Amino acid sequence: VRLVESGGGLVQAGGSLRLSCKASGSILSDFRAVPMGWYRQAPEKERELVAGYTTGSSTDYADSVKGRFTISIDNTKRSVYLQMTNLTPEDTAVYYCNRITGPRWDWGQGTQVTVSS
Repeated sequence: VRLVESGGGLVQAGGSLRLSCKASGSILSDFRAVPMGWYRQAPEKERELVAGYTTGSSTDYADSVKGRFTISIDNTKRSVYLQMTNLTPEDTAVYYCNRITGPRWDWGQGTQVTVSS
């Protein structure tokens, strides 16, 4: 499975971005059956899960992004999205998507999000 993230960029604090992740390759025909999430890795920090989508349309968020980030999925496009609002400099990181359960697929290149103060 190949994951390609996009949509990052430079934004001022308080701004918004929408990240996209497209999956291709040998995956389930029902992409919604694959629990997916968005991770981020800031410089010199561990990669962390910030938003997850589980089967049955259940979502969960890290406390640091709750109320500001929204994860969604488009089964027909095999894509996962992350709508980010009210961004802060602490959100600066490279963002990746991947499964949140079971063996992770190969990581994509990620998309850089930089929030200026």
